Amino acid sequence: MDFNSNRKEELYSQAISAGKRKYFFDVKETKGGDRFIVIAESRKLFDNNTGNFYFEKNKMFLYKEDFEKFQKGLVNAISFIETGVIPEEDVNANVDEKHDENVIDGIDFNY
Repeated sequence: MDFNSNRKEELYSQAISAGKRKYFFDVKETKGGDRFIVIAESRKLFDNNTGNFYFEKNKMFLYKEDFEKFQKGLVNAISFIETGVIPEEDVNANVDEKHDENVIDGIDFNY
């Protein structure tokens, strides 16, 4: 079996250069036909030990059911950076939810 024949190509791809970083927004599709976004960051770094440059890459997969929440969170974060004001809907959401990196979907991992 040829590994490369099973790899799916992007349905859409956009690259954004930002200084030493490059961001990629790729739309892919599951075998079931569901589309999702892969957001990748590539940073050019220098290795002092070898004297060579290399690229560090990080990826995040964003699925359709999370698009709206992700978009709202991103817009709110950008708005806060630009204005210094916490968005009203964010203030109301924090009253009902415990903000802790060890709590995911209501499951507390503090043990």
